[in-house]
Amino acid sequence: MSEQEKTAVATEAGGAVSQEQLTQNIFRSYNYVGTKETLAYLFNDFSNSFNIGGYSERFVLDVVKIDFGISAIVGLFTGAWDVINDTFISAIVDNTRTRLGKFRPYLVLMQIPMSLIGLLYWFLPYMFPDSAPDYMPKLIFWYLFGVITETAGTFTGIAKGGYMSTITPNPNERVRLITLAELLTGYMGEDMPGYIFGFLFDMSSTGRWNIKLRTIFMGMGVGCAVISSIFTFWFFLVTKERVPQRIERPDLKTSFRAIFTNYPMLLMCLSSFLGGFGIGTSQQNYWIDIFGGDHMINTAKALVSGISGPVGSISYAFVKPLRKRFSAKAIWVGSDIYGDMVSLGFFLVGITNNNYLKLKPMLTAYGFTEFFSKLLFGVNKVINADLWNQAMDYCEWKTGFRMEATTSVAQGLILKAQGIIMGSIQRLVMKKIGYVQGLKIGTQDPSTKFWLFFLSTVVPLVTSGLGIVPKFLWPMSRKFTAKMYYELSERRNAMVSGYVGTVDGAEEVPESK
Repeated sequence: MSEQEKTAVATEAGGAVSQEQLTQNIFRSYNYVGTKETLAYLFNDFSNSFNIGGYSERFVLDVVKIDFGISAIVGLFTGAWDVINDTFISAIVDNTRTRLGKFRPYLVLMQIPMSLIGLLYWFLPYMFPDSAPDYMPKLIFWYLFGVITETAGTFTGIAKGGYMSTITPNPNERVRLITLAELLTGYMGEDMPGYIFGFLFDMSSTGRWNIKLRTIFMGMGVGCAVISSIFTFWFFLVTKERVPQRIERPDLKTSFRAIFTNYPMLLMCLSSFLGGFGIGTSQQNYWIDIFGGDHMINTAKALVSGISGPVGSISYAFVKPLRKRFSAKAIWVGSDIYGDMVSLGFFLVGITNNNYLKLKPMLTAYGFTEFFSKLLFGVNKVINADLWNQAMDYCEWKTGFRMEATTSVAQGLILKAQGIIMGSIQRLVMKKIGYVQGLKIGTQDPSTKFWLFFLSTVVPLVTSGLGIVPKFLWPMSRKFTAKMYYELSERRNAMVSGYVGTVDGAEEVPESK
């Protein structure tokens, strides 16, 4: 059966569409993505997490050392450029029509150059060794490098976001791929760089191993970047876009209409915007700056977290029954409330009897936090990706065009503008609480340690709390979603048939097998 035939859904001639047909359309499984592409999809997901990104803030605080005050000011200007370039880059991507597809050219052609340029990031401490946080040549290079990589990364980021939603037109197969990838990549070792780096970081920071942090960052950073880039490039080469795009390019009016009539995406954007007012710091900073000087804290956390590791895998088994039993809105809202309650419990343990300064009670609390968080780990991973894909399909259903790039950038513009301001505030807050960059790990002032705990737990929980409100307004019920995908399948089939019919001799083309 051809992909065109798979997209079509049989209807009763001239009759109304029954609820049974709608249900079959959305829940029937047609496999468009073959074994080779599925394997590539898994390795691409693996490559997304195969890094030491969890320690990126420590790279800036302990190794590169960028002055908080200067960073807050310059960040406003670099962020403004980020917002500006997103606007015209999204228009370029959404108006792209090639034999390779709409998104794939940017992904295939830019992956290798971007990877090579990105390797310079890890060599920065060698280019400006032991320099002060306000050393001007280092600051100039840091921010120019950021502008260049961000601009190029915008092309690949926008393209990849749209590409992932067009691999298959079947929403169920999309969920299957997401679930399969999130479940299996953990066993493939995607988290190993974080565990290995955490151990090496502990050995260095506690004096057990006489090696500089910059050496560890450079070795692990470059190694992970090369490996992940190879898998990502392979994924772009062997997969393809399957959701048909209209040959006609959308005009400016249509682009704006696609944004402002996409109610699901507006709600997702509003939720992220309200949640973006969260003020805080990484919990990684709390653990390292309070316990890292005397304890192998990252290694200890990895061992404690590993106890509940199987729970994270089991949680993927909850995805299918929960999606059948509850609406997307109920799962979205429920998982948010559940996560907040788990985080609040960790804070309450820490604030009781100043436990936040005591290793054993906090590691115990961390273990329980990890266990309860992983109960819904799989659900959160799948539902968030699925909601984005549903919003993109809603745009096509509403306007006739898929505006992945423009929509994602419109959302990103608001969040980036907010992020520019909030990022500067975060840096000033770190300066205000007395955080000193470059100090021996574990020797920050006691009042600074107190604020690090608050800023990594209850403060972001409270300041981002309004982000849950738009989730209660999610409009896509199960019945509506089934109807939408039924109509989309027929429209796509009719569109492809219409284009084929305009080709000379189309009636002589043999039927696909």
